Amino acid sequence: MIEVAIVEDNATIRQGLAELIDGTPGYRCSGTYNDCETLLARLREMRAQVLLMDIRLPGMSGIEGVRRVKQVLPDVNILILTIYDENDLVFEALCAGACGYLVKKTPPARLLEAISEAAAGGSPMSSHIARKVVNLLRETSPGKSRAEEALLTRREREILNGLAEGGTYQTLARDSNISTDTVRFHIRNIYRKLHAHSQSEAVAKALRKGII
Repeated sequence: MIEVAIVEDNATIRQGLAELIDGTPGYRCSGTYNDCETLLARLREMRAQVLLMDIRLPGMSGIEGVRRVKQVLPDVNILILTIYDENDLVFEALCAGACGYLVKKTPPARLLEAISEAAAGGSPMSSHIARKVVNLLRETSPGKSRAEEALLTRREREILNGLAEGGTYQTLARDSNISTDTVRFHIRNIYRKLHAHSQSEAVAKALRKGII
């Protein structure tokens, strides 16, 4: 059962998302919140594996909300669900710790699939968002230096490349012929070396540095 929480200020959208999640076998909506402040006040009680977060919210923005949530619950998978697809917002949300980014016109079946991907350790994005991210990060990459390349081992770069392409722990383990626990070990080392707190942040930093 995948537990999902929702932060969305539009009551109609919030209710629709909750009904979609609760009405699908294998998924359960464990909480809905109108704003980040309400979520943060109850964060210790939240048991969700995946958190759907809007960006434009009354009071604290969703991006700042992502940062605050990750400080308290670093393992929660935060999936941005918004109408906005501007480059700066996408980049800022991913660097704040969001694991994926979808627009609200995403079909229900794809949204459910993305929630499942996020819960499994993936980084789901709308296809045009993924292209924006890769193009933006590669445009701003200063180029690879020997020191930066040496920062990660060959296996760690392979794992990071797999993450950048949307791979999950399971697919990375299968492709590299290693266990999922070994994948987790490599990812923890990647986070430590890149001073990152999420897959998306690690990929963003690696692309900016030209490591991958």
